[in-house]
Amino acid sequence: MSVDYIQKIKASAKQLFPAIVEIRRDLHQHPELSFQEKLTSEKIQAFLDAKGITYTKGWAGHGIVASIQGNQNGPCVMLRADLDALPINEENDVPYKSLNHGIMHACGHDVHTSCLLGAAAILSEHRKALHGEVKFIFQPGEEKLPGGASMMIDEGLMKDGIPEWMIAQHVHPPLPAGHVGFRSGLYMASADELYIRIIGKGGHAATPHLCIDPITIAARVITALQEIISRSIDPISPGVLTIGKIYSDGGATNVIPEVVHLEGTLRAMNETWRMETHQRIEKLISEICTASGAKAEIQIVKGYPSLINDESVTGMCRNAAIQFLGEDKVHDLPQRMTSEDFAFYSQLVPSSFYRLGTGRPEPAKNYPVHSNRFDIDEAALETGMGLMAFIVLSNLS
Repeated sequence: MSVDYIQKIKASAKQLFPAIVEIRRDLHQHPELSFQEKLTSEKIQAFLDAKGITYTKGWAGHGIVASIQGNQNGPCVMLRADLDALPINEENDVPYKSLNHGIMHACGHDVHTSCLLGAAAILSEHRKALHGEVKFIFQPGEEKLPGGASMMIDEGLMKDGIPEWMIAQHVHPPLPAGHVGFRSGLYMASADELYIRIIGKGGHAATPHLCIDPITIAARVITALQEIISRSIDPISPGVLTIGKIYSDGGATNVIPEVVHLEGTLRAMNETWRMETHQRIEKLISEICTASGAKAEIQIVKGYPSLINDESVTGMCRNAAIQFLGEDKVHDLPQRMTSEDFAFYSQLVPSSFYRLGTGRPEPAKNYPVHSNRFDIDEAALETGMGLMAFIVLSNLS
């Protein structure tokens, strides 16, 4: 694509920038939890209506699928953003601070949604150059199992055929605004939830010989579970097993409780090992509890699979980013053990999930995602919507 056309897209993004900032701040002030994104969905619809962009609604609850058909025939591609916020109380002192106590856009989904709306507006403006169809997926419930992605797929998102490719971007505070990062191949881990209930025999803390102490058994279980990671997985294949929550039914300084609950997560980069480890976890916990005279109830909730970025699509996006931003602003990313329900799409469609730099100039104010002080350099919005639109136009024009 010519330098002249790149400048046209950048000019469109710059012109839209104030409106997209306003939308992002509005969404940030009114965050909604997973599968409760009613007001967010209504605001998206109002923007699409104003731009004359057609859509269907009600996907997985409050999801929206918008579409722009180019003036020329060509393939269908999909762009995705997520809508939901997190159960975190915001501590930032900014005019657009969350007005919903205990709920915050701490993972940047307000940014993702705003950028996708901006990209849709740019592509609508340049639809004469578009060969094919672009679908814009505004997806609810990324933060909560079973994930809005799997639900939208089950509801028929791909019923008209698998798109040629699909992309999404995610905020990334380690990179400054104006920069982006890519990684081909295996990029993010699977994520499963563990719920363990250890049932002993409660009693007085001064007479432990008359009890079956589920707390000491739980301690052995937590320690033994780590041996699954250190001794059963290939050392060059990443895996994480973390118990993030432990609590008892009742209990006091002088009481041994009847029941202890453990909750945690299993992360893996190898799907075969992941499934084998479910069985290992159940067997290990059951045998430790049985040996101590206790019982165990174990629930493993299968979550998001590993996210794999298609080499060809990621290379295409990376090359477009170099053209649009300059090679010095395009970076290689390491693998990470976080997870994303975009992985459900990547199992069906050649896809690329890349990172949008949102780092702020002041290091002391540059907090990570899921922090109650997370915020962005809003210049990233102009980069995000412009780059998404350019990736489409540079390959469908």
